Amino acid sequence: MSSSAIRLKNDVSPAEWDARVNLAAAYRLTALFGWDDLVFTHISARVPGPEHHFLINPYGMMFDEITASSLVKIDLDGRKVSESPYDINPAGFTIHSAIHAAREDALCVMHTHSINGVAVSAQAEGLLPLSQQSLGVLASLGYHDYEGIALNEAEKPRLVQDLGHNTNLMLRNHGLLTVGRTPADAFVAMYFFEAACMIQVRAQAGGGKLLPIAPPILDNIKEQIKLVTRGATPGALVWPGLLRRLDRRNPGFAD
Repeated sequence: MSSSAIRLKNDVSPAEWDARVNLAAAYRLTALFGWDDLVFTHISARVPGPEHHFLINPYGMMFDEITASSLVKIDLDGRKVSESPYDINPAGFTIHSAIHAAREDALCVMHTHSINGVAVSAQAEGLLPLSQQSLGVLASLGYHDYEGIALNEAEKPRLVQDLGHNTNLMLRNHGLLTVGRTPADAFVAMYFFEAACMIQVRAQAGGGKLLPIAPPILDNIKEQIKLVTRGATPGALVWPGLLRRLDRRNPGFAD
């Protein structure tokens, strides 16, 4: 661990440092899975504590080089509350601050411009029930119409309303968004969201007649997921393994 990371770790609470490490891992995993869009998407995590502070990526840093100590801590007004040489993405602030302010359970918010996600977001029917991967997404999915780059404060209430109590939000002509109580939960939700979109695009490209899954199966999917995961969240089940993979392929996120 670098000397600057050691200093920051000693200056913040153990809970904040843990949030920093897991959020940095989520950024690097996003790059590893090929969902990053240069520096133009964002993942944020609420800093534990009474203040409404959250962590977000330093604007201009590539996702595969983000570290726990490089994350920028800001408040709901977009003001930096700790020293950082980096600015933040103003569009990222608009989207993430809206959701963090409205959803106490959305401790992590993840937004991507993945190729498959954007492709499906441009389809009038949105995500279709074509795969097992799509079912969990469809069970908790909202849609938000495109209003341009997310810089307008007036868009915030519409964004929050369209997300509702869901885990997943398809931003029309724009990309995908997930929320979770941890970076692990938001990341794994995004994994299934992106996988469902990729499967849909490939199935459509095959040119044959598509076979949708019957609605009664979708109606029971939440209970089936609980049985498969034995009551744990999918994020809690797979996150330790994802961190081990990251340590093998791109170590240093905890610096």
